[in-house]
Amino acid sequence: MISVEKAIQIVSNNSNPVTKSKGINLSSALGYVLFEDVVSLINMPPFRQSAMDGYALNLHNSKTYSIIGEVKAGDNYNPTLKTGEAVRIFTGAPVPDSANAVVMQEKTSLDNDTLFIESQVNLNDNIRPLGEQILDGQIALTEGTKLFSAGIAYLTSLGITKVKVYKKPSIAIVVTGNELAEAGENLQYGQIYESNAIMLSIALKQLGYDKVSIHKVEDNYDSTFQLLNVVINQHDVVLVSGGISVGDYDFVGKALNELDVEELFYKVNQKPGKPLFFGKKEEKIIFALPGNPAAALSCFYMYVLLAIEKIIGNNNFSLHKTKATSTSDFIKKGERAQFLKAIYHEGVVEILEGQNSSMLHTFALANAMVYLSETATSINKEDEVEVILLPI
Repeated sequence: MISVEKAIQIVSNNSNPVTKSKGINLSSALGYVLFEDVVSLINMPPFRQSAMDGYALNLHNSKTYSIIGEVKAGDNYNPTLKTGEAVRIFTGAPVPDSANAVVMQEKTSLDNDTLFIESQVNLNDNIRPLGEQILDGQIALTEGTKLFSAGIAYLTSLGITKVKVYKKPSIAIVVTGNELAEAGENLQYGQIYESNAIMLSIALKQLGYDKVSIHKVEDNYDSTFQLLNVVINQHDVVLVSGGISVGDYDFVGKALNELDVEELFYKVNQKPGKPLFFGKKEEKIIFALPGNPAAALSCFYMYVLLAIEKIIGNNNFSLHKTKATSTSDFIKKGERAQFLKAIYHEGVVEILEGQNSSMLHTFALANAMVYLSETATSINKEDEVEVILLPI
């Protein structure tokens, strides 16, 4: 059994970016990671640009100017200003080549076509120079950058319409257990409704992974072996829910061994989620998650998401961590590290009731987990604790 820190290191070291890439329309690139640097095709801004509404001036020693025209955003108009002349100008409009400053309108007054300046104006005030943000030929975003709304908008502003990105992995979720029934069916004695498949698939889709398939198998060795063989061959990532412990009807570990899956670790000194398996077959990633829902989801956030983000080239990925003041007391039993479901808000964190690994109710309310190391024994009110913010 290994530590949480060692498990994270092993997952990180063994989850490599895929070598496959694809060209994609920038408008569809949300959540993808750039496979190569993107170079700007233009200067931005592509002309000297007014930073505000006001007046573009050809400076002289007097504070009085003659207004000779107007330049709006989008105008293809470049008037020639003599010394002491000005034009009305608006935010984003091109500054005439002959102007050398812009004064904001709040610092002026007017008398017909005569402009009076009420404060000191300096050379190049309120003018965004050509290429201030980026120059033609410079790298706009580097390989490995994950694209969100701001990045997509930035590249769009440079006239870019297509980018090359890492392919997202195809992911299979395998659910084991004879006791599981579909929601909507009548429960027989001894059955429970299966929820891990929908939990994991929605968590993946919420984070931008939509190539997800769900497979169910009874607690039977031959069926387990055959299904795992198929999904490992057909997918980049396989997540198995349940069947990884040492019970008489837990066949996943034996099947993975027979399929020559390399075991990189099995069992982590943590609660919940101790019976976690991580392995590889060539470049395929395999996680066998505990069957208890809260344990499976804890392991998903701490390990599975890290592996998948690394696979798509996001080498800088990590869950956001912070320190917060606890409003709760908590006594830890045993020597395992522990992930406690919690609600975090503005530097304060509340540890929720109901931390059992089989309970999802607490996770349904949580936006964070409080992490207790192996050596920690308790939390008192007002203690500063480590908080892992969930990507929800």
